[in-house]
Amino acid sequence: MRQTVLSDSIEAARRRFFDSGSTPHGLVPETILASWRRCLESGLVATARPTNAPMERHALGEMQERHEALRRLCRPELEALYASANQAGSIVVLTAPDGFILDALGDADFLDKAARVSLRPGVPWSEAATGTNAIGTALVERRAVEVRGGEHYHARHRVLSCSASPIFDPHGRVAGVLDVSGHASVHHLHALGMVQLAVEQIEHRLFECDFDGADIVRIQPDPALLGTTREGMLVFEGHRLVAANRHALRLLGVDWSELGKCRYDELFASALPTPGNVTSMRCQTGDMVHARRDPPRRRIEVPSTVRASRTVHKAIRPLRAPSNVFDGEQDAAIDRQVRLLDADITVLLQGETGSGKEVVARELHRRSVRSQAPFVAVNCASLPESLIESELFGHLPGAFTGARREGAPGLLREAHGGVLFLDELGDMPLSLQSRLLRVLQEREVTPLGGGHAHSIDVRVVAATHRNLLQAAERGEFRADLYYRVAQSVLHLPPLREHRDVAGTVRRLWTALGAEQIPMHLSAEAVACMAASSWPGNVRELVGVLRSLMALGSVGATLGIDDLPDSLRRRLPAPPSTALKAGEQAGSLQHLEAHAIDQALAACHGNMAAAARQLGISRSTLYRRLEARQQGGE
Repeated sequence: MRQTVLSDSIEAARRRFFDSGSTPHGLVPETILASWRRCLESGLVATARPTNAPMERHALGEMQERHEALRRLCRPELEALYASANQAGSIVVLTAPDGFILDALGDADFLDKAARVSLRPGVPWSEAATGTNAIGTALVERRAVEVRGGEHYHARHRVLSCSASPIFDPHGRVAGVLDVSGHASVHHLHALGMVQLAVEQIEHRLFECDFDGADIVRIQPDPALLGTTREGMLVFEGHRLVAANRHALRLLGVDWSELGKCRYDELFASALPTPGNVTSMRCQTGDMVHARRDPPRRRIEVPSTVRASRTVHKAIRPLRAPSNVFDGEQDAAIDRQVRLLDADITVLLQGETGSGKEVVARELHRRSVRSQAPFVAVNCASLPESLIESELFGHLPGAFTGARREGAPGLLREAHGGVLFLDELGDMPLSLQSRLLRVLQEREVTPLGGGHAHSIDVRVVAATHRNLLQAAERGEFRADLYYRVAQSVLHLPPLREHRDVAGTVRRLWTALGAEQIPMHLSAEAVACMAASSWPGNVRELVGVLRSLMALGSVGATLGIDDLPDSLRRRLPAPPSTALKAGEQAGSLQHLEAHAIDQALAACHGNMAAAARQLGISRSTLYRRLEARQQGGE
């Protein structure tokens, strides 16, 4: 009903604005109205088909290469949002600072629909090119924007509901835009909050780079929030404010224009804190904050604005799960694989999509003797086939059309001395598998275009969701490459088969920093999540937990009602502890159903615990429940 009323209001606003030329105050947000006016004044015709054809493939490749550092920086958030978007029939979009789409991930069916309205890589979604839309309007407004259905300027885009937020670097420059788009017929209640939380995490990570000779000061009224993405961050050089994040500017009541002008004593009435200590400070506004000044750190060469440096990803790393994310059995298995990796034994991680293969790969690197050396991840499925060879092996200047003028070393050489992670290796084209095998055997790389071979010293971790042995038997994967990378295989079980799903939920909740906010999960909410089948595995669970953090308030305890509707719908029906009237007590089928119901009731819906009590596997328990539901019980 609410969605229908909203649509009627937007349609009435469009009639007034586009047909009558009057101002529809109160029918659409002022942000939308201001955007409509800008588009009309620029000569855009709302009923016309937007002329935003995608750029040529080689031009797209060059653009993605220019913004490779941004793409790598945003990858953890893109994958977390992807888990939620995929389940909700939506897509996640990352754009360059000018609004050109760099990446689009999500539900395959909706990706196809989105492509028909040009919501795909290489297409400009600035307001000037595409009219009112979340990406372009967020760039103009320099803040998070939601544009639903008919609020889009062009009638062709009314099928979309989009939520976007610009990503700011520490100097107030736009580094890109993050967007979640879905079908307008579905009310995407939490999309904007999820996008804003993801952008906070990305912007917070931008401060991992050091500022030469500068003081980094973190401020927050609540000391428990220091060290989280909700802290304010300030950078002073010679007592002059040179960089900040949005939280800090909001707390101090200043804006980006003050950077480079404002001095420390104009912001604070207290002295600069001693490095490493948390202290109370009075702002010039009279407000009190808690502050911590970072101790001097080794300088890491990362530019303040994300530029297309091919080595930036060595310094900017995705958020990594601490060791306590893993249970005792997983921890021991990882330790064993670390010893093998240190001995130059290639490790193959095998598991379903979203089961945490990259998290484990990064943990192997963190525990290895090469923890201080580069960790270079290559997603063999996401790189276009036309670019994967030059990305991996590098190229000489002018080696092919669209090649970089100065050439490129390639990811294999960038991993020299460290760990190379070949993600989704099973999706690498057969034509390149023989060359990769030769590199892994000879440890030499020859760039495209010729030239001399370069020796590399790497440890290799590979990962795939496919059964590579079966693929090799079918001729879909080189058998000799399989035996080269599968020297040691670690199988990662899907989340539904974890021994203690509730424990995994709690460990991830802690690892994501919720307890530092603080924010808590009720026992009922944890049990509810433990009983879910989690088709998206750990990636989906992390997306749900981040959504809860984005929507929860400080000090809150979140219950079942706070969980997403899509998650609650997947739960098995509440168990009954008694046989239905008329059922034969001696029937084997009903005795089994009765035993399952009693076990679920005794374990408060915890599927893992119920399965252990019944002496069966979780997968068997799921199959029995699904069979009952299909049979109408």
